[in-house]
Formats: sequence, C-alpha cells, structure tokens
Amino acid sequence: MSRPAPRIDRQLIVRILGTVGSLALLVYLLRQQGWNEIVSAFQRIPVASLLAVVVLLAVSRMAITARWYSLLHTTDPSIPFRESLRLTLAGLFAANFLPTSVGGDVVRLAGVLKLSKNRAGGAASIVADRLVGLAGMAMVLPFGLRDLLVWLQRSSPGLGLAGPAILGLAQERVPPRWKALFLRLRRGVEKVAGAMRVWVQHPRALLVALFFTWIHMTCLFTEIWLLLRGMGETASPMTIAGLWSLSYFITLIPFSINGLGLREVSVTYIFSELGGVSLQAALTLALILRTMDMLVSLPGAALVSGVVTDWSARRQEQG
Repeated sequence: MSRPAPRIDRQLIVRILGTVGSLALLVYLLRQQGWNEIVSAFQRIPVASLLAVVVLLAVSRMAITARWYSLLHTTDPSIPFRESLRLTLAGLFAANFLPTSVGGDVVRLAGVLKLSKNRAGGAASIVADRLVGLAGMAMVLPFGLRDLLVWLQRSSPGLGLAGPAILGLAQERVPPRWKALFLRLRRGVEKVAGAMRVWVQHPRALLVALFFTWIHMTCLFTEIWLLLRGMGETASPMTIAGLWSLSYFITLIPFSINGLGLREVSVTYIFSELGGVSLQAALTLALILRTMDMLVSLPGAALVSGVVTDWSARRQEQG
C-alpha cells in the first residue's frame, strides 16, 4: 500500500520566500546607506536616552503581562501573576527567535493548558489579549491613515475618488474563488466573537486590559521619540503613534516569519516617506528597535524550554 505524498505547506513557503525577499531588501537599504552612516547615527544617541529606552522596554513588558493577566484572572483566578509573567517572557522569546509554527501564543497556550483549571477560558484569554492589543493600535491608526492620505495626494494629485471607486467595483464583481475565503473570514469572526463573550460580560477586565495596552503603547512611542530625537530628527507623538500603527498592521500580514525583515523595511519606508524622517535615521531606528526587542526577550530563553517540555510530558501522559 503506497503511502500518501506529504502535503506541501504553501503558507510556510510563502513566508520563507517573503522573509528572504524582505531581508534582501533590508540588506540593499543597508548597503545604500552604508554602515558608517548608520553607526554614526547610532553614536549620536545619548547614552542616557538608550538607558531610558531599555527601562521603557522593561515597563512595557510588564504592562503586556498585566494586560493578559487581567483577562486570564477573569476565567481562572488560581493562576498567579508570576506565572503569567513567566509565560509572557517565554512567549516573547519564542516570538523573536523561534519559527512562526512555534510562536509566542503557542508557548503561552502550552503553559495555560498545564496550569489552568479552565482550559477553554485560558485559551480564549490569549485570543482576547491579542484582540485588545489590536484594538489599542487601531485607536491611533487614523493618525497614520491621515499621513498616508496626505502622502498619496502629494504623490498622485489626480488620485481623487479612485480609491472609493475601486472598492465599489470590487464589491460588485467578487470572483467566485474568493467566496470561500469570505466564508472562512466569517467563521473566524464568529469564533472571535465567541471568545470575547466572557469579557463582554465583564467589561471591567476589558477596560483594565486596554489601560495596560495604553501603558505599553506609551512606552513604545516614547522610545521611538527618544531615539529619533537623539539622531537629530523631530516627529510629534501623534505622528509617531500613527506611523508605527501602520507598520504594525503591515507586519501582521503573514508574509514573513515573525515579521523578520518586513517590519524593518516597513518602518524604514513609512517613517522616511510619510514622517519626513531621513532614510538613514529611519533605518537605524528600525534596527535598534529589533535589536533591543531581542535583547529584552532573552530572559525568556531559560523559560520557554521548560514550558514546552512540561506540555509535551503532559500530552504523553494523556496519550
């Protein structure tokens, strides 16, 4: 009896190709600007500003932990904050260093399934945590869309109402092959609504989670402001928030592994083209943020293996 041929994971292939393409474009930008110029821009940043950025990164990580804990505590009060912190750090390390198939949410899920008495609620809290984070970024997205619209009008004065017209045409003539995709999206929305049902009944937990999201976002936008200021660039807090939100939502597109390369290219292009920041400073900013994110997530390296090992041992016992 012949064995079935293994299925080709097309999404993984697309992400690998997207990662390679994004990294290639990033290398091209680095070569165009030159390492000497980038190092020079980095050296202009005061040491005090770099230390402040590290402190803000640590505070933002605590805020992310508190956001998830406020949601998780609603479904299972037995899990202490220190365990939430442990799983969050492990998830952040996984999100930065491990493949997408073993991402941060999977690591957190493994820990929740081991610790929580309400596994369904614990798993739903991870979905709700991601949605609250998305909601926070969506709240500042209009500032980014404003800058994008100004840039489009400046680049293409005759654009006019072409955008709405194209959208209307797309609604009138939807190819049949897209119907299946729309159905999948609808099912996904229904699942998300089901996951959020618990917290709709507990709005206080949602508000607390959104509060901690804003603490995280405030820390992030202040980091960017400090780094740009240190390099001699100026940008208003609202401009920084809007431009980063644009890059954030672009990075969510499953085009590369963990957004590697894609985030750096999008931050560089958006901040230089829409924000008026020099290409050199925008590229340096993107590289510094990625490097510091990876450094701050390193403590999770000592925790992620334990989480995954405990989860694997539990599955073997159940099997």
